[in-house]
Amino acid sequence: MSYLVGLAGSVAAGKSTLAVQLAQKEQALGKTVEVVSTDGFLYPNAELERRGLLARKGFPESYDGAAFADFLDALRAGKSAKVPIYSHQTYDIQSDKQLEIPPSDLVIIEGINALQPDFTAGKLDYKLYLHAEETDLFRWYRERLLRLRHEAKSDPQSYFERFLEFTEAQWEARIKTIWETVNLPNLREHILPTRDLADEVLVKGPDHAMLSQPSTRFLL
Repeated sequence: MSYLVGLAGSVAAGKSTLAVQLAQKEQALGKTVEVVSTDGFLYPNAELERRGLLARKGFPESYDGAAFADFLDALRAGKSAKVPIYSHQTYDIQSDKQLEIPPSDLVIIEGINALQPDFTAGKLDYKLYLHAEETDLFRWYRERLLRLRHEAKSDPQSYFERFLEFTEAQWEARIKTIWETVNLPNLREHILPTRDLADEVLVKGPDHAMLSQPSTRFLL
């Protein structure tokens, strides 16, 4: 049976980076570790559009909660489990590809909804929440989208290629709109409340430095 650690936090908080760092520390101790992103349980964009949820992508209802729960149950039972692969190049599920997660000593499940009780209640052995101030989160999110749009200039397959026709001012305005109408409401209404469910809250400062480090309580 795999030991399951959930790691939640806002968009742009640095969850993926932290999850990899935690995994590397455990692997250095000789443990088998897998890192899984909850992005793989988002409905494909076509399905989100069919359901009228494309504008609410990232909100809990945009996830296949049943598939997510079944995935966790399989890991808890000591079985291998498959997760769809989400492409950050196309911003969509790769419907023809899945990643198989074998039984492991430790599986870290990271994502904005990793601690949502509707999906994970009673299924995680330890719960972490990565916290940062809203002003810092928006700054990091803005920096990320500016970088992704710039990289799209040399990547015609990028989701952000469609935004190259925007002026810099238009793109800045679009980033602000996405944050204020999607990411910030989702943070305040759905993601931040799961902080109270965490066994441990980790805090990041404005320079990305960790102001608190994970304890060893969740280690095997």
